[in-house]
Amino acid sequence: MPEKFTGRCECGALTYEFSNAPDFVANCYCKDCQRSSGAVMGSYFSVAAADFRLLSGDPRPYPYVAASGNTLERNFCPDCGSRVFTDKLSGFPGQVFVMLGSLDDPERIKAPIMEIFTRFRISWTRALDVPQFPGRPDGQELSPSEREQTGAGEGCG
Repeated sequence: MPEKFTGRCECGALTYEFSNAPDFVANCYCKDCQRSSGAVMGSYFSVAAADFRLLSGDPRPYPYVAASGNTLERNFCPDCGSRVFTDKLSGFPGQVFVMLGSLDDPERIKAPIMEIFTRFRISWTRALDVPQFPGRPDGQELSPSEREQTGAGEGCG
C-alpha cells in the first residue's frame, strides 16, 4: 500500500492526510490567492473530500464568494495563520483544494498542469510551459457590476 500524503500548517497545530495522488495541480495568480497566501500566487491541488482527513486542530474558516459567484471556505490555522486548505466549494462539490506548500513532502506531487488568473500575474514572474488562462479555465466569471452587487472577489473557485 502506498504511503499516505501528509501535511500541516507552519506551527503543526493543523495536520492532515490523504491517500490518492492528485491529478489536478495548478498555480493561481488571482488576487485572493495572492492576498491570502502573501505570495505572488497560490499553488494548490485537488483531492476528493472523502479522501482528505484532518488529523489535528480546528481550522478557522474564511467564507468567500469567488469571481464566478461560487462560494467556498478558505481554512487557516488559528494559531500561526497558515492557509492550509479550501473546502465547501460550491463550484467543485466533493473536492478539497490543498495548498501545495503545506505538504510534508511536496516533491511527491506532480507539477502544475495549468496556470489560472494569469491576468493578475506580477510582471517579473515567468509562465510555466503549461496551458495559461487569464481567468477560470471554463470562463465562468461574474461581470464587475455583478461582483460588486454580490460582494464577490477577484478570486478563483
